[in-house]
This record gives sequence, C-alpha cells and structure tokens, in this order.
Amino acid sequence: MGASSWTNLVRTTMVPRAWVVKQPPKAKALIGTVVLLLLWICVNDPGFIFFAAEFSHVAGISLLIYKLIKGRTCAGLSLKSQELTALFLGIKIYCSYRTFDIHAILDMSTLITTLWVVYMIRVILKSSYMEDEDNFSVQYLVIACALLALLVHPMSSSKALINRLILAFGCNLETVAIMPQLRLMKNAKVVESLTAHYVFALGVARFLSCAHWILQVVHSRGTILLALGYGLWPGMVLLSEIVQTSILANFCYYYIKSVIEGQSVLRLPSDTV
Repeated sequence: MGASSWTNLVRTTMVPRAWVVKQPPKAKALIGTVVLLLLWICVNDPGFIFFAAEFSHVAGISLLIYKLIKGRTCAGLSLKSQELTALFLGIKIYCSYRTFDIHAILDMSTLITTLWVVYMIRVILKSSYMEDEDNFSVQYLVIACALLALLVHPMSSSKALINRLILAFGCNLETVAIMPQLRLMKNAKVVESLTAHYVFALGVARFLSCAHWILQVVHSRGTILLALGYGLWPGMVLLSEIVQTSILANFCYYYIKSVIEGQSVLRLPSDTV
C-alpha cells in the first residue's frame, strides 16, 4: 500500500467531530449505532481487540517494509529503536520457547523482520540513516530496565531466578523501546508520511493491546493477574501496558490532527517527547 492510499484510508476512517456535527439526525443516529455496536463487540469479546491490535501491528510492519524496499531509504527510522525491539523480542522468544502458539509465531515473524530492518539500515541503506538525529542515550534505558528488573520480577518458584530476571528485563525494555524513534522524529521536526503511518500503527496496536489487558482484568475480576504470580509483578505487567500507550499517545494526537487538517507532512512541536 502506497503512502497516498494509506493516507486516504486513514482520512476516510477517522471521522472529524465537525463532520459529524453537520450530518442530519438520521445519519448521526446511524453513526452512533455503529460506534456503540463496535464498543459492544469489543467489551464482550476481548479477543476481537487482540485481533485488531495484531492487525494494526502487521500493518505497521508492512509499511516499514514498503518504505525500505520501494523508497530505498531509511531516513526517519531509528536504528536504536529497532535494535532494542530485536533484543526484547529475542528475550520474549527465549522465555516462551516451550510454548508454540499464535503469540510465538507473531513474535518470531516480527523478530525476523526487525533483524532485516536493522541489516538494511546498517548496511544497504546506511547512507540515508539519520545518525545525528538518532541520539537517544539507550545505555541509560538498558541500565534502568535492568535495575527495575532486579527490584520487580516474577516471584514464581517454578522458574530459575535468572530466567525470571531476564523476563522482567525484556518486559521493561519493550515498554521503552519506541523512545529513540520518538526522539529522532522530534529532532527532525518534520516526519515523512510512511514513517508517521508506521509509528501511528504501532501506537494503535499498543492502545488496543492495553485495552485488551484491561478488559481481561475486568472480565476475570482480577483473577488473570493471579496467573502471573504474586507480589508486585502482576501490577507491573499491567502498568507497562499503560506506560507504553502513554508514551505514544502524544504522537498519535498530532498524527490524527494532521490527517484531519489535510497536512501532507507531520510537524511535531518541541515538547512531543
């Protein structure tokens, strides 16, 4: 899908409030009914939200592949974010190597794609890499994630301590892996359309994933958290989902605003990250 077709798709699916206000009463009633029906489906079937989150994630990755293959440029992409993503995906696969399900397949596919992206940025498209703008100090993120893992990790006695620490470290790393990408876009000030679409798709996926978790907690009356163990770890898992969503929320707001206003490029204010 090209940049223009993706932009048109986004514009047709994001209905501005002003447009809704101008519609006749029957049209407003129909729009309200459709929205309520979708909310009802989501609330009564959390699996629908999980499917939507994974679809959004796949859409984002597809846009990234298109950008690198067709555009032959990696401008606007953070190598540091991609490497952090590859690291936490490797940890997730290591920690769940005994489980082979849809989650494992998706994680493996995403890891392979991410490693390919890293290779493209480092080798094939190195000349277009914005190294000066990709200046987030990831070493501090890694150290902070490691220290937090030492403090809060699964307390289950069925796994070795080192594996529980690695799992916690990977969870913490996943929460902040997007931050170098947001910093690069802030430094560049103007975000190329395909890069903006890619990050927005990740933001939608994170929001839906967070909603999926919250609905599962509500439907199970909190018992699903007990399956994660005891102590602070269950709450930390839920908190990490909320933090990931919050990190991307500001960018998604400006993305939606630019689409509604018909802007061809996304310009971020200095306080975005």
